[in-house]
Amino acid sequence: MADAPQNSYLALPASGRGPGLLVLHAWWGLNGFFRGLCDRLAGEGFVAYAPDLYRGRVAITVEDAGRLRAKMNRKHVEVDLATAVRYLRGSEAVSHPALGVIGFSLGAYLALGLSVAQAEDVGAVVVFYGTRGGDYTQAQAAYLGHFAETDEWVAASGVKGLAKSLRAAHRPATFYTYAGTGHWFFEADRPDAYRPEAAELASQRTVEFLRDALGKTSEV
Repeated sequence: MADAPQNSYLALPASGRGPGLLVLHAWWGLNGFFRGLCDRLAGEGFVAYAPDLYRGRVAITVEDAGRLRAKMNRKHVEVDLATAVRYLRGSEAVSHPALGVIGFSLGAYLALGLSVAQAEDVGAVVVFYGTRGGDYTQAQAAYLGHFAETDEWVAASGVKGLAKSLRAAHRPATFYTYAGTGHWFFEADRPDAYRPEAAELASQRTVEFLRDALGKTSEV
């Protein structure tokens, strides 16, 4: 297959072919955790591709992440997302016509928007602790949401609002809330927030959902 665009990370399954997934990082940037997640998803049989929406910059602290998020160029992000979709859709390694998108916090917001803006390309969306308001009637995707029990960054009203919007659009959606968790509970490089049991359960649910939505992988 063609080389991946700059500022990105690509992981292929052992078979060399599988359903295509976009992995959209949280406000930390495309760090080692999200690259490792692509590798794990490739191990499950998916073609996992993560665009670097900060174009090489990575934050470690919340303060640095906030500054990177504030400086994020929306036009560049739109271009990078469109390029990522076009790359996967045009790849011979991708076995299913519709793509899956997994987004974390900031990435979840972008994944939800992408499912409407490029509805014909997106067949499945997984969001971790991130929401977005709006009209989803043009979307064609199924949705899976993973949310924390206590989250200072995401209001419960936002989660309820997203569920209501998806119901109004007649989109299939399943949301889970994980007891004893907070924001970033899935991310192993955030030791203050990481909850391994919840993360493992969310991972299992994600793979099952994506296989149902995008077709079985060769690695099952």
